[in-house]
Amino acid sequence: MSTTTPGAAIRVHGLEKSFKDLHVLRGVDFEVERGSIFALLGSNGAGKTTVVNILSTLLRPDAGTASVGGFDIDDQSGSVRETISLTGQFAAVDDTLTGRENLVLVARLRHLPQPTRIADDLLARFSLTEAGARRAATYSGGMRRRLDIAMSLVGRPSVIFLDEPTTGLDPEARIEVWKVVEELAGQGTTVLLTTQYLDEAEHLADRIAILHQGRIIANGTLAELKQLLPPAEVQYVEKQPTLEEIFLAIIGSDATTDAGAPGTQPENVTE
Repeated sequence: MSTTTPGAAIRVHGLEKSFKDLHVLRGVDFEVERGSIFALLGSNGAGKTTVVNILSTLLRPDAGTASVGGFDIDDQSGSVRETISLTGQFAAVDDTLTGRENLVLVARLRHLPQPTRIADDLLARFSLTEAGARRAATYSGGMRRRLDIAMSLVGRPSVIFLDEPTTGLDPEARIEVWKVVEELAGQGTTVLLTTQYLDEAEHLADRIAILHQGRIIANGTLAELKQLLPPAEVQYVEKQPTLEEIFLAIIGSDATTDAGAPGTQPENVTE
């Protein structure tokens, strides 16, 4: 179901990566359209974080090519870093600073003018103005994650990588983050989201790719993925398959025990 998108913000072709004798990526291919939300699904150890680290220029691939924002990740890594922002699995918030001070610090590190104004604008955008003068250590999980994403938007990157952004959050905090992600895409930001939560991908993503045993084994919209299963049985009501049913059917029943139910540990960054 993969197609070539002329204005793609992210292009990945034949990506391979091994750690000693462990082959994590075995030829990964996908594209992400500008201004869309792309969800990369996979179980623990599937290679999701490895893909993100390669696209963020934190790791070099063993083989294959990739570009982000039109820049090659190997030959134009500096331009890639200026284009992107990365929010990892764990919030990169300094608990000793206030929310405003965290944002001002990032703006100054990026050598941006008017760092205080940038911080206040982002606090307002993420509904954190009232909490801006409080130390981040006093924030709830959802507030910390919103602040973390706000910090990643300093400098207005056109592409943002969110690596399992709602891991460990309660349902209410997850919904808060979902709203932020939807707003980002609505304003033209390209979002690549990795997640183990199938309902998260089902709710947010324009396109969904399933990474299994180092390869993309399915890639499409939710409607396209549903067509991979037999038609729904019609009795009194029509039952459409859930994304979880699609995911488990595609990768095989042997993965049912590690399909990423809420509460599982996040994958290691060197999967």
